[in-house]
Amino acid sequence: MLTVATLGLLISSLAIESAGGSAGVILLVNLLSYLTGGFFGIADAIPALRQRRLDINFLMVVAAIGAALIDQWHEGATLLFLFSLSNTLQSYAMERSRNAIAKLLKLRPSHATVLRDGRECRTPIEALRPGDRVLIRPGETVPTDGRVVHGSSDVNQASITGESTPVDKSVGDEVLGGTLNGSGALEVEVVKAARDSTLARIITLVETAQTQKSRTQRLFDRFENAYAMFVVVAAAAAVLVPWLLLGEAFATSFYRGMVLLVVASPCALIISTPASVLSAIANGALHGVLFKGGVHLENLAEVRVVAFDKTGTLTAATLEVTDVEPFADGPPESSPDALLAIAAALESRSEHPIARAVLRAARQRGLRLPELSEFRALPGRGIHARADGFLVWIGGQRLYEEHGEVIPARLVHRKAELERDGKTVLVVHREVERNGDVGTHEAHGGWLGLIAIADRPRPEAAAIVRGLRSVGIRHVAMLTGDNATVASGVARQMGVDEYFADLLPEQKVDAIRRLRAAHGPVLMVGDGINDAPALAAADVGAAMGAAGSDVALETADLVLMADDLANVPYALRLSRQARRIVWQNISFALGVIVVLVAGVFGAGVLGAKLTLPLGVVGHEGSTLIVVANGLRLLFMRR
Repeated sequence: MLTVATLGLLISSLAIESAGGSAGVILLVNLLSYLTGGFFGIADAIPALRQRRLDINFLMVVAAIGAALIDQWHEGATLLFLFSLSNTLQSYAMERSRNAIAKLLKLRPSHATVLRDGRECRTPIEALRPGDRVLIRPGETVPTDGRVVHGSSDVNQASITGESTPVDKSVGDEVLGGTLNGSGALEVEVVKAARDSTLARIITLVETAQTQKSRTQRLFDRFENAYAMFVVVAAAAAVLVPWLLLGEAFATSFYRGMVLLVVASPCALIISTPASVLSAIANGALHGVLFKGGVHLENLAEVRVVAFDKTGTLTAATLEVTDVEPFADGPPESSPDALLAIAAALESRSEHPIARAVLRAARQRGLRLPELSEFRALPGRGIHARADGFLVWIGGQRLYEEHGEVIPARLVHRKAELERDGKTVLVVHREVERNGDVGTHEAHGGWLGLIAIADRPRPEAAAIVRGLRSVGIRHVAMLTGDNATVASGVARQMGVDEYFADLLPEQKVDAIRRLRAAHGPVLMVGDGINDAPALAAADVGAAMGAAGSDVALETADLVLMADDLANVPYALRLSRQARRIVWQNISFALGVIVVLVAGVFGAGVLGAKLTLPLGVVGHEGSTLIVVANGLRLLFMRR
């Protein structure tokens, strides 16, 4: 409103003057135009002066007052109007960036349907507590984080994770507040109050990130006060030197000083970085990529190495039986189903992920498992138990070496082939009882065969790794606690440049340091829990698939909400584009200042000295161009 009032008063002053109106009326209108145009500038400049700082607002107000002192009221009013308009448009543009995040708030419904004593009652979501049962009808928004206890449906999670495809949910699955239920009805048990939901945490994280400045922005903040002081001194010199030493008319030199004060002000330079950084953070958040501050966005643009955790990042973290191979020289009744059934029987007593994979494969085939007795687990080696009259063993090579058994060469060769493909291989063997003695067995008849288990690589992983080269990544590494043979097989399938195997969590930190020393800044991508030390040690730590994970949201610099590797190159592209736009803005702003300052002293492209109105237009116009250029990041596509 004040900006519009300033324009109206400026036009009124020009009209009254051209009509030969009273000088007193004209002065009053001009004073009012200064008051409305300079209100916010003065309001911002006074606190800065109290802190003994000079800022852009001070420079603009002084320039306008100087114009009035030499009876250039209309030029001063024009300066204040354009400065006010520029600030208004800047505020609007920056608010557009912040409002992109505020859209998330609209995802939260105000009420939820709670089931109590068999009845439905509408309750404000702020009143929801863990343990409440909530009914979510088709098309409704999930009010807060919970677990499905009844029903099944497809849920659109794009608002949280950026995934474009709805995810099927059934009993036992987690749902996130702010996501949209599809065609089915769900009964959900609340696990988090609305204020603690993933959506609420995201909003808080992004709001905090937008207040944390990048290194470049902090540098310009420190630079602003010193530069403003320099501009004041330079403007004073431009007034005093020609007047006192060269005999120039005071009005002429003073006018030049006021123009210099305007055009040398670093408005566009100061706004060049925050306009771009806030837009990039907002764009990322809307696509499920959360930067926890501008500094991390800036650091990511410098990354030259990406280190991936293997399990759950490059692989799906779901072990599956891939090969069931009876030994050709084994018992004649041996078959894939018989081999898998006896292995599943032994593994049924274990909680190890490999054991669960073997048991799941047997159940999928509908196999009958033999009864067991004398079960014994050998930690780190394997299992043995009695089944169908035989003592059966299942485990790796160490198990048999410690018991003096020699695995047939053909099995050893085939086992090595499977391991080169990144698979973990179990060897199954049975001992035949003769005259009550255990341990005597036929030459090869006791060897039943091999079962291979693998954590399947993500289908898109190899293509994503290759694609990282196109966004400036020089080196891709894989870190894993698996043995070197398995790691080698997965690394070969993924196309990574280097792998580190047999790593404990703290040893991954050393691997990060070695990668940084050899190749440059490192982005570590992991699950945010087991990889916490490595995430902290990397230049940028990214927790992938972190939706709903409190630990991941806290530990990483960069949170990739969806379990989608494509978020990694997207985040890299976004950070690099933000850096390019920041430096475009800085170069443009500096260039405009140089051209306008040269114009003040008659060295411009037209050879004529720059007037105050043209200086104002050039100065404020460059500021608006810089803001508009930064806002392009809001519309960058994933």
